[in-house]
Amino acid sequence: MRQSSTLVALAGLAAGGAFMTVPAVAQQPEQPRFAPVTGHLNTPGRGEFSRDVLDRLQTPPGFDLDIFAEGLENPRMLAVHSGGTVFVSEREPGRVMALRDTDGNGSVDSMDPVVTGRPYVHGLAIRDDRLYMMTNKELLVADIRQDGLLGEVETLVDGLPDGGQHPNRTLAFGPDGQLYISIGSSCNACDEPDSRHATVMRGNPDGSDLQVFAEGLRNTVGFDWHPETGELWGLDMGSDWRGDDTPPDELNLIAEGKHYGWPWCWGDAQVDLHIPGEPEDAESREAFCEQTESPVLTYTAHASPLMMAFYTGDQFPEEYRGDAFVTFRGSWNRNPPSGYKVSRLRFEDGRPAGFEDLVTGFLSEDGQTHYARLAGIAQALDGSLLFTDDTNGVIYRLSYSGDATAADGETPR
Repeated sequence: MRQSSTLVALAGLAAGGAFMTVPAVAQQPEQPRFAPVTGHLNTPGRGEFSRDVLDRLQTPPGFDLDIFAEGLENPRMLAVHSGGTVFVSEREPGRVMALRDTDGNGSVDSMDPVVTGRPYVHGLAIRDDRLYMMTNKELLVADIRQDGLLGEVETLVDGLPDGGQHPNRTLAFGPDGQLYISIGSSCNACDEPDSRHATVMRGNPDGSDLQVFAEGLRNTVGFDWHPETGELWGLDMGSDWRGDDTPPDELNLIAEGKHYGWPWCWGDAQVDLHIPGEPEDAESREAFCEQTESPVLTYTAHASPLMMAFYTGDQFPEEYRGDAFVTFRGSWNRNPPSGYKVSRLRFEDGRPAGFEDLVTGFLSEDGQTHYARLAGIAQALDGSLLFTDDTNGVIYRLSYSGDATAADGETPR
């Protein structure tokens, strides 16, 4: 096997964020169909957080952005109960917190740990006054009490596949009343030994009869059902080290029994030239890719879409209803960086029409500093939007006041 040299750019996290380029040796198969690994290590440095960060953020006219909660530790996913409690998972300490805004002023005045000692607790969902929770291997459930706290935690499923590279499980209940769980891939790009990896699974609410619903989805953390059509949409993260612009992140219409290409294909049935081997029981990789599902929309590579949620409230202008909101956590291996924002995914007649910025400014103009790594997103009871910054322990609240007047011609925050 011959060696070929490729260039890997390393972006330091020191002040100034200067790039340096060093040669790296990559193993390239002799077959000409395979391509060398390329890309950049370029993670913007972390900017100091304070409430002054609000002054640098931009939203559309008429929207207001404030801090709903702070002082959390690695807050990730959100679930809002009809009684007013907002549950948030803190993955690193293995906790779930119950947050309450008892005076209705748009910020939290009580925070209580309701689940502890559950490493990798991440995905949250509520059904019939019960909070369902996912660790990397377990499905848990607990009753939600009238005071917003939880009863005893029960383990419904233990033994889901090991997390590997993508241990952050998410779950939701579909219009059919069934439970859907996203299981990310264990690797960047490989032929998975466990067929449950890189899938969305479906089963009964008690966790029984879990079966693969759709496959070939590298890491579809965020998924939701369109409120009118009932169709399931999900955002998938493309493989790393295929270049700054390849492969794009994907928006997929997820349907039962379909394969979405990973690890053998990306985009519109494009063959991945970086991974050796062939799909099992396939005549060729090209023939296999032709049978996979292509994305309906694509987005800038490596932007890392985390969560998406369709808007069903009535606080935002009517044209936002039926659209989805997406958190992009941000790239670590692209030059220039991508993501670090909240976007609106517009739908027209039940079909996606494009992405547009909703909340920006978390990334400095030179791309060298970030002020948030965004993760979970959920609609609050009053129709405002909550989203988490897992790096700084903050939950933001986006509301609409209808006041689109900006002083001195500036865009309102």
